[in-house]
Amino acid sequence: MSAQKKLLGELIAECVAVFIIILLGDSVAAMYSLYDPSPYKTAYWGVCIVWGLGVTIAIYVTGAVSGTHANPAVTLALATFRGFSWKKVAPYCAAQIAGGFLGAAAVYALFSPVIAHFAIAHGIDRLHDGAAAGVFFTHPGEFVTPMHSFLVETILTGLLVFGIFAITYEHNTMAPQANSGALIIGLLVAAIGASAGYLDGWAINPARDFGPRLFCYFAGWGPQALPAPGNYWWVPIAGPICGGLIGAGLYRTLIQPFMPRPALMDASVQTPV
Repeated sequence: MSAQKKLLGELIAECVAVFIIILLGDSVAAMYSLYDPSPYKTAYWGVCIVWGLGVTIAIYVTGAVSGTHANPAVTLALATFRGFSWKKVAPYCAAQIAGGFLGAAAVYALFSPVIAHFAIAHGIDRLHDGAAAGVFFTHPGEFVTPMHSFLVETILTGLLVFGIFAITYEHNTMAPQANSGALIIGLLVAAIGASAGYLDGWAINPARDFGPRLFCYFAGWGPQALPAPGNYWWVPIAGPICGGLIGAGLYRTLIQPFMPRPALMDASVQTPV
């Protein structure tokens, strides 16, 4: 396979991975937000599990092709600390954002009548009030400022990438074996959402937020999506990128140097014939 064809396959895989995550994740956000009574308002863990399973399924579908970064913060951390090609960073990130855009378009196609009814029932509209915007992209929760949200995204994404680096490190004998790492990464995403998701929607992924936000900008939300109230749009991009690099750096510095490695065979020992 030529290098060009291989890269094309990797980019398609990254786009598909984020598409799957957004299709499932934003759909469960719609189920949470648009219905009264909501099937999830008293069962928030279900929302977290669906987002986590979206990540798990995406990894199982695309991991053999691209490694399923599915997150620019992960791509940048891998390029910085694990030798991923810097030439692929920009194309990977673009493919991930495209997957988020297309995933949001699919969710809109599914839920557009419900979104319209929700806006009418509550006397709001998407352009001026951001009606149902929380289905697609994140915003600060109660009592949370944009700058505090930046701190939240930095810490949560740091934990995510720290965990991913631990789960995927080849010499970590306590990491899940075979293909079960995908499930543990999904559970990590779910656990982060369950423990801190109400703070700001736990984007922890620039593509997960910016791709749908870009779609919504063109789909009638306009300035509610970009630049968003309080000029918030940059927070779910910069916070996860900073957090991902910090988390990867901490794992590389604090844990990896002390990881036991298999003893090298003494070259002087002869194997019996």
